[in-house]
Amino acid sequence: MYQLIEPGPVVLVATSLRGTPNVMAMSWHMMVEFTPPQIACIVSNRNHSFTALRRTKECVIAIPPAEYAKTVVAIGNCSGADTDKFATLGIATKPARQVAAPLLPDCFANLECRVIDTRMVNAYCMFVLEVVQAWIDPDRRDAKTIHHQGWGKFAVDGRTIRLPSDKA
Repeated sequence: MYQLIEPGPVVLVATSLRGTPNVMAMSWHMMVEFTPPQIACIVSNRNHSFTALRRTKECVIAIPPAEYAKTVVAIGNCSGADTDKFATLGIATKPARQVAAPLLPDCFANLECRVIDTRMVNAYCMFVLEVVQAWIDPDRRDAKTIHHQGWGKFAVDGRTIRLPSDKA
């Protein structure tokens, strides 16, 4: 079922708890407001990142290009509880401006976020985030994203079409 309604591109969620950074792959997220930009996301309470996100109430959502797919899978296939993913996988970082979690410069966009609503965390592991700073690499603005379709299968963004719209 999940493969039929996959919401968007795979993103990376970077956190930092007591000075120790971690990163996880995530597919379950959605925009919930335009201004200020807000994102709802599901982070399983079985994931190592769950505790960091719940305690610090901040993270970076990084959007990797399709060329980063093998690293994305490697990130998703190990746990930050017993692996320093940054050292093991050679993941570059830069300091963020407004949160303790690191930016991931190999990704074409990084969104510094603060948790603004935790009312659905206990029942659904759903956090609502507000984007407080956005970083986009202008040289890779048209980068292709990957979309998880389950069991190691991914789709890469395809052709872009433009249609007339009164809301454009």
